[in-house]
Amino acid sequence: MTTQKATSSSGLTRRRFFVETAGLVFTLTLAPVPRLIAKADGKGFPPDAWITIAPNNAITIMSPAAEMGNGSFTTLAVIIAEELDADWSRVNVVLSPMDAKKFGNPSNYGALAYHSSATVRGYYTPLRIVGAQMRRVLLEAAARKWGVARSSLQTEPSMVIHRSAEKRMTYGEAATFASLPNAFSEIAENDLKPTKSFRLIGTAVPRVEVPLKVRGAAIYAIDAQVPGMLYGAVLQSPYQGGAPTAVDDVKARASPGVTHVVKLPEGVGVIGTSVEATQAAKELLQVTWSDAPGATFDSERGLDEFAAVARDKGQRGVDWFAAGDVETAIKTAPRIITGEFYTRYVYHAQMEPLSATARVTADGKSAEIWTGTQSPSFEISAAAGILGTTEDRITLHQHWIGGGFGRRNFPDVVLDAVRLSKTVGKPVKVIWSREDDTKAGKFRPMTAQYIEAGLDSSGAIIAWHHRVVGESVVVTMVGEKAFDAMGRQDLILMKGTVLEHYGIPHRRAEFARQVSRARVASLRGVGVGPNVFASESLMDDIAHSLGKDPLEFRLGMTRKASPRATRCLERVAELADWGTRRNTTALGIAFAEKDETLMAGIAEIALDRGAGVIKVVNFWVVMDCGLSVQPRHLIAEVEGSIIYDLGHVLREEITIKGGHVQQSNFTDYEPLRMEETPEIKVEVIASDNPPIGGGEGVGPVIAASVGNAFFALTGVRLRDLPMSPARVKAALQGPS
Repeated sequence: MTTQKATSSSGLTRRRFFVETAGLVFTLTLAPVPRLIAKADGKGFPPDAWITIAPNNAITIMSPAAEMGNGSFTTLAVIIAEELDADWSRVNVVLSPMDAKKFGNPSNYGALAYHSSATVRGYYTPLRIVGAQMRRVLLEAAARKWGVARSSLQTEPSMVIHRSAEKRMTYGEAATFASLPNAFSEIAENDLKPTKSFRLIGTAVPRVEVPLKVRGAAIYAIDAQVPGMLYGAVLQSPYQGGAPTAVDDVKARASPGVTHVVKLPEGVGVIGTSVEATQAAKELLQVTWSDAPGATFDSERGLDEFAAVARDKGQRGVDWFAAGDVETAIKTAPRIITGEFYTRYVYHAQMEPLSATARVTADGKSAEIWTGTQSPSFEISAAAGILGTTEDRITLHQHWIGGGFGRRNFPDVVLDAVRLSKTVGKPVKVIWSREDDTKAGKFRPMTAQYIEAGLDSSGAIIAWHHRVVGESVVVTMVGEKAFDAMGRQDLILMKGTVLEHYGIPHRRAEFARQVSRARVASLRGVGVGPNVFASESLMDDIAHSLGKDPLEFRLGMTRKASPRATRCLERVAELADWGTRRNTTALGIAFAEKDETLMAGIAEIALDRGAGVIKVVNFWVVMDCGLSVQPRHLIAEVEGSIIYDLGHVLREEITIKGGHVQQSNFTDYEPLRMEETPEIKVEVIASDNPPIGGGEGVGPVIAASVGNAFFALTGVRLRDLPMSPARVKAALQGPS
C-alpha cells in the first residue's frame, strides 16, 4: 500500500484521476511565511502542484496535513476551495507527497510537521493565495476565450460567469484551454475574499476521511502490508541510555515463527513471521543492560530535588521572559505571596499503537517507510541519518493517525523498523505493544514551580517571578548544540508563563533546567498546562487572601490590560452562571493564553470526601483563537481535549523507581472513563482575525479551574498533579 485517498464525492483514486484526465495542474510558490509578508531573501520554494481541475469539472486538492482526528486534512482543502470558489461537492482531497520543499508547513520552519496548533495557522494565508491565483487563471482564460476584460467576469461555485452577455462556463471547460503563466501575479490583501463572502470557511463542512473510518476502510500504519514483509517486536531498555550488553536469546530463537534476534542501540529486536510470534518471543529474552544515569532514577525523589532547586534563589536559571525590575519590586512590596506546585510525568496514551514498516534497499542507502507521523520531515531526516544517506533517498508513505498528542513527533519506532530491515534485507513491520509504549515511552516532563508575587498597599499585583524547574523538551527534539544556539530557552516547556493579559508591570519567567534521567517528549501543550496550573492557582490564592471574588479580581486586571481576555472571562462566567451559589458543588475559574489563543474555563466539581474522589460535574470554556475555518470540528476537538486532560488532572501519572516505569497498561494507567465525563459547553468567540491555533484545546485551564473549585468547596489548596484520591485525602487531613 503506497497511497491513501479520501473523497468527498466521486470514487476516483489519485492515480486514476491523473492518468485519465487531461486537466489543468495549478502550481505556486509556497514560501515558509505567508506571501503577503515580504521575505528578507526574496526566495521561496520551487513550484508545486496543489490543484488539478479535470474537464469533467472534478477538482483534486492536495493536502499534506497529518490527520489524527483533528480535521486538518479537510481544513486545508477547504481554505483553497474557498478562494478558488469551488463547488465542494466536486472536490476530491488527496494526501500530498511527503515533500517538504513543496508542501512544508510555513509555521514549522517549512518542514512537514504538524503539531503545536500550527497547521491551519501556518497554511491559512498561503493557501488562500493558492485558491485566489487559480481562480484568476481561470478568469483570464475565459476572458481570452470570450474576448472580454477579466474584470467583467465573476465566478460562482466552479463556474465562470459573464452576466451582461449571459455566458457561463464550468471550471472544467476552462481547464481544457487555460494555460499557466510563467510567473503568477501577486495577490494583494484586497484580492482575497472578505470574511462576509465566505461560503465554506466558518461552516460545517464534513470531514472527508470520516466515512472511511465509519466503514472500517481507513488504512492506518498498523494496517500497512508490503510484499514479503516480516514482523518485528523490540524489547526496549527500561531506562534512557541503556544498551544491551549481554543477551540470552536461546528461548526466543527457538520459538515458532522467529527468524532473527538483533541487537539495537537501546533494545533487542525479534523478527519473525507474525505479530504473535515476535511479541511472545520478546518476553523470553534475558537482557543485561548497560549502566546509564537513568538506571537508578526515582521520580518522586527527583521531584523533591526539583522542588529544592525551585526554592533556591541562588540557582539562577535562564530568563524566558522579563519585564521591569522584578527584584526591586518584590523587595519593596508591602506584601509577598508565594506558592509551590508540582506536576508528574504523563503518558500520551494514544489509542493506535506505535508502528512502522520499512523496506531498506540491498545497498542500505535507500528506504521506503510506511507510518503515521506528525513530523514526516523528522522521520525522513532520522532515517537518512542512520543509513548514512541523503533525505531524497527516503520515501515516506503517510497514513491516518490513531491519536498523536505529540507522541508521533518522534521517530523511535521508525528507526527500529529501518535498522531491522537493513539487518535482515527484507521489509519489516515493527509494532510497539501498549506495554512497550508505556514502559519505554516518552513522557510529558515533571516540574516543580515556585512563584513569588509582590502586592502593593491596595492589593494590586506589581511583581511576579515564576521559576519553572524541569527537563527540556527542546533538547529531546533538537539536541544540546541546537539548544545552546537558542540561548538555552525551552520554548515548549515555558509556554503560558508570560501573563501578558493581567497588566502586571514587573514580571519574570525563569527556566531552571534539570538534566533528564527519564525519556521526555512534547505532549499536547506540554508546559502551558502545568505552568497555568501554578499561576492561576496562586492567582486564586491572592484573590481569596484579599477577600475578593476570583472572577472580579481577574477582571480588575484584564479590563485595564486586555479586552480580549475580559471578553473571555465575562462570557464564560455568563455561561456558568458564576454568581449563583451552589449547595453541594463549587465553581473554579482559570484563564490562559497559548500562542496568542486565549481561553477561560470554569469547572463545577463535587467531592466524595471519604474516597477522596473529585467529580467534575460541568465544564464551561470560552476560546478566542481567531477565525475558525471549521468551527464544529474545533468544538469537538476542544471537547476531546477537556476529557483527555481531565484524566491527567485527576489520576494519570507515570512513576519511575529504580529506573523502571511502574505502569504498564490501562489497568494501572487509567484515562478518564465515559461515566466520569462532565457536561461540557464550549463557545468559540467569532472573529475576523486570522486563525491563531486551537488544536491543542483548552488543557491549560483545566487543572487550575478544578483546583480552584476544590479550594472554593473545601478551603484547601491542592498543589500537586494529579489530584489523585490519595493526595486529596491527605490534603483534607492537613499536615501530619
